[in-house]
Amino acid sequence: MPVNATLATYSDWMYNSAVGVYLLATFLYVYEQAFGRAPVKAKERDLVVAGGTGDQWKPGLVVPTKPERSRAERFGRMAVALTLLGVLFHVAALVLRGVATGRAPWGNMYEYGALLTLAAVVTFVVLMRSFPIRRLGGFVLVPVVILMFLGGTALYAPAAPVQPALQSYWLVIHVSVISISTGMLLVPGVASLLYLVKAANDRKPEKFAKFAGRLPSADTLDRLAYRSTVLAFPLFTIGIMFGAIWAEAAWGRFWGWDPKETVAFVSWVVYAAYLHARATAGWRGANAAWINTVGFLLTVFNLFFINLVTTGLHSYAGVG
Repeated sequence: MPVNATLATYSDWMYNSAVGVYLLATFLYVYEQAFGRAPVKAKERDLVVAGGTGDQWKPGLVVPTKPERSRAERFGRMAVALTLLGVLFHVAALVLRGVATGRAPWGNMYEYGALLTLAAVVTFVVLMRSFPIRRLGGFVLVPVVILMFLGGTALYAPAAPVQPALQSYWLVIHVSVISISTGMLLVPGVASLLYLVKAANDRKPEKFAKFAGRLPSADTLDRLAYRSTVLAFPLFTIGIMFGAIWAEAAWGRFWGWDPKETVAFVSWVVYAAYLHARATAGWRGANAAWINTVGFLLTVFNLFFINLVTTGLHSYAGVG
């Protein structure tokens, strides 16, 4: 099928627009993190004395008030709106690339990274509805913007049909599941890193007092990392299983200790260890966070070093 150059160009425009919008949202998230009010517990929120007028006034009656939003909080809400706009551009970029090429739009590193970063941003947006983590947007979007910038420059590949080895329905199934699950794992990786900072500050408040004081509580970061890993880990497992099935169909074996397969398996073991540690009382907290951080670093290592530096059976899915 010939490539539709016009739609491919529109896809690139949407991709670049998403990067620009995410970058602006990052600045707004960082502003709120730096200058917003420190988080407070619900029971510590201001209450005012309220009652009737004149002789009907009843002292002692208290009602919760809705404090006026500061500039930092308004910027934070603007950052969320920009993030949603960026997601729309991001989705449009992938859809237009897929329509332009007539295939699943994740056949090379540029497209794979686009799907991975989209999964990370969507995961963060969804989790914001359940956790008070809006201020963490900058920490999530910084690696997203970096990955997308590298994807749009060093790793960019023009719209074209995929190589014969990738012309399989497994491209739709295996690669999409692995990419989405890896993107989802970016969020718990960031949460665990910040948990370690928060825990270090709790032990020695003079270390990161100003920075850590504006982060969500250690308990919130711990639950965020655990629950998001619980969501992503089954998908990651299924993706590895699908990869083994595709490998048997393409190469005549389920497993061959290819570098990418090996690091993916080691990552799976580390995440399984994290979930086990998190469920074990003696290994909760910093110990579990360190394990999750190692898993996150392994996925980053697998994404860049294994794909771009080493040579293996997955090399055809590299830059071009």
